[in-house]
Amino acid sequence: MPYIQKRVMKKRILITNDDGFESAGLLALAQALKPLGHVTIVAPATEKSACSHSITVTKPLRFVSVSDDFFKLDDGTPSDCVYLAIETLFEKDKKPDLVISGINKGANLGEDITYSGTVGGAMEGVLHGIPSFAISQYYTNSRAMLDELGYDLAKKVAYDLAKKILEEGFPLSNRHLLNVNIPAIKPSSCKGYKVTKVGNRHYECGALMNRNPRGEEYYWIGVESLLWENIDDKDSDIYAINEGYVSITPIKLDMTAYEQIKKVEKWIQK
Repeated sequence: MPYIQKRVMKKRILITNDDGFESAGLLALAQALKPLGHVTIVAPATEKSACSHSITVTKPLRFVSVSDDFFKLDDGTPSDCVYLAIETLFEKDKKPDLVISGINKGANLGEDITYSGTVGGAMEGVLHGIPSFAISQYYTNSRAMLDELGYDLAKKVAYDLAKKILEEGFPLSNRHLLNVNIPAIKPSSCKGYKVTKVGNRHYECGALMNRNPRGEEYYWIGVESLLWENIDDKDSDIYAINEGYVSITPIKLDMTAYEQIKKVEKWIQK
């Protein structure tokens, strides 16, 4: 009986980010994942940090080809990128096997995940029933540290997690994703993985006021300090990062405060 070689279907991996299509972190992620399957990149044409899980409904969007299987979405968000990629670049019965958003330049810890366009891209993936995770590279005091460290540890983590998901399956149920943060250390100094909860960020209103050439005031948001509450909570994502661990936080899209339902019912009936 002649030997018949089975056709091995390559895994389909879709990646996006919120730093823009030229981001070194995005290109590093694509490089790390190529041994695992067919990588398609769809990323915003410009930086879309802090755009959360927003999609564009007030104007048309346009794919611009950068290279083979690499597109920038003109003025699109990470969620737009994932949504339209699934809708137009993949056949209906051949969705991506995995969606990864990153590697973000900077951490996505604590309640910042509600602002994060990186996390928003992964959220869009799980809404379409696709295993998804967001991955971000933390740095402490300056972007010079990021230049010094590069993305070596983040690339290794992204590869290892993607390989595990593709080979063993996703550990979470529907509408759940993983938020991964990489400590600002060299790979040799990493203590391993730590599954964490979302920490608590201390927020202060911060905006820089200036004037344009016509003397009109304008404000630039985003100058507040990176401060944390309960910094010693050993179960939190920020604690893990500070201790040299890769933080992996399971996140669910259902934000219902179930433990508060009875309390609100009693309050509304008074």
